[in-house]
Amino acid sequence: MYIGVDIGGTNMRAGIESGGAITWQNKTLLANKDSLSATLDQLLELIRPFTKYPVKGIGIGVPSVVDISKGIVYNVMNIPSWEEVALRDIVQSEFNLPVSVNNDVNCFILGEHRFGLARKYKSVIGMAIGTGLGSGVIIDNQLYAGNNCGAGEIGMLPYKDSILENYVSNRFFEDSLGMNAFDAHAAAERGEAPALATWQEFGIHLGAVVKAIMYTYDPEAIIFGGSIAKAYDFFQVSMQESLRDFAYPESIRKLTLLLSENENIALLGAAALLEG
Repeated sequence: MYIGVDIGGTNMRAGIESGGAITWQNKTLLANKDSLSATLDQLLELIRPFTKYPVKGIGIGVPSVVDISKGIVYNVMNIPSWEEVALRDIVQSEFNLPVSVNNDVNCFILGEHRFGLARKYKSVIGMAIGTGLGSGVIIDNQLYAGNNCGAGEIGMLPYKDSILENYVSNRFFEDSLGMNAFDAHAAAERGEAPALATWQEFGIHLGAVVKAIMYTYDPEAIIFGGSIAKAYDFFQVSMQESLRDFAYPESIRKLTLLLSENENIALLGAAALLEG
């Protein structure tokens, strides 16, 4: 058994992985994100009850760049007090257990590869589409993080007048409709024309991301996760149509596109960081 921890900009979750499933979990709302000590105390208190069980270690996913070898996180998204935190050493010292820290989207795709939809693929990309756009990379059955834990940051690539992330994330709906993606999804379900048109345009932009991934990594499969992926029915067709001009159509024909199904997959992936 391992403890998996998923840190977000709004809340933190922790759970016990046993036999490829999360058997017990809990979460806490981040109360004072401007205070490093307060947020670290919250994290440790979240983890503490799980350490009463015979767990072998703690894996933590964080929305930031991570020095994986040292367990240091930098400039954690939406937690301003976490500019540089020696997270592994802090947690390890508190609980006297092995600790591994990695990027949250890396944990997402690792969870899918070990326990989820990506188990049968040797090369697969996981995309988390929500507040931002993040990607995790599996190559030859191994998580590939890059030299600085920055591999897969497709969202930072230049695109139109900005970067891809600004067109394939919640920000796109705020800029286009003046509402968040959740409300835009609800509006599309009601059949509102502006929302439907915006989701179709979103699909075209997401197609540009898929093409960038294919030119860069040429994986067997891409798995979409994150809150915006739940609106897949509203952008699937336009995304597929936008792939028609891909230079290597046979590659697109062989590509498998999947939707993540397990709400606990990031927790499972975090726990899997310690399994080697």
